[in-house]
Amino acid sequence: MAGIFNSSIGKKLIMSITGIFLMLFLAVHLSVNLTLLIGDGETFNLAAHFMSTNPLIEIIEPILAIGLVVHIIYATYLTLQNRHARPIKYSKSAANGLSTWSSKNMYILGTTIFLFMVIHLANFFWKIKFGAIDTITYNGNSISDTYSLVSGLFVNYWIYDVIYIIGAIFLGLHLSHGFWAAFQTIGWNGTKWIKRLEIIAYVYAIIIGVGFSIIPLYFLIFK
Repeated sequence: MAGIFNSSIGKKLIMSITGIFLMLFLAVHLSVNLTLLIGDGETFNLAAHFMSTNPLIEIIEPILAIGLVVHIIYATYLTLQNRHARPIKYSKSAANGLSTWSSKNMYILGTTIFLFMVIHLANFFWKIKFGAIDTITYNGNSISDTYSLVSGLFVNYWIYDVIYIIGAIFLGLHLSHGFWAAFQTIGWNGTKWIKRLEIIAYVYAIIIGVGFSIIPLYFLIFK
């Protein structure tokens, strides 16, 4: 049984499972971040505080990090393996049989997203976890003023608005193929399911891409 994970199919399976896990995280992450648009900052600060202090989230965080690393390692391995075997990308065509730019450049998109994530972690995650950020009091409780950290970056440095918008677009493009490909790999590869998954993939990719783009646009235009 363990031998299957050493095969190309097994590696694709692992990459798909970690990809699905990361896509679930993105949906949760976006739902929390969209509270930034409420404007008063209180809702986002309370949501961010809940996410950073919830015991379940604290357990999921290292699992998420491991899943991301595994996903990157296996994507890199499969890409190099396929290029060595034949001059094509590891993901070649969409479910309808037509080649798309996203499907042919999944690794390039993934690499760009990884670089964006490094910037994102340095700007927010690292400062929230290990830096000294301002605190604010709600109902007698002192919590981190995460809203000021995020809004301050987007309002004072327009270049980050551009970087985050580009990152969101690339993420959406990556998901437009990765979503249905992940489910196809785990066995949802019937003709009817593939067509449905392709539609769901585009809807999900648009929601994620547009959703994350709206946030820097909001601070760039209205703040």
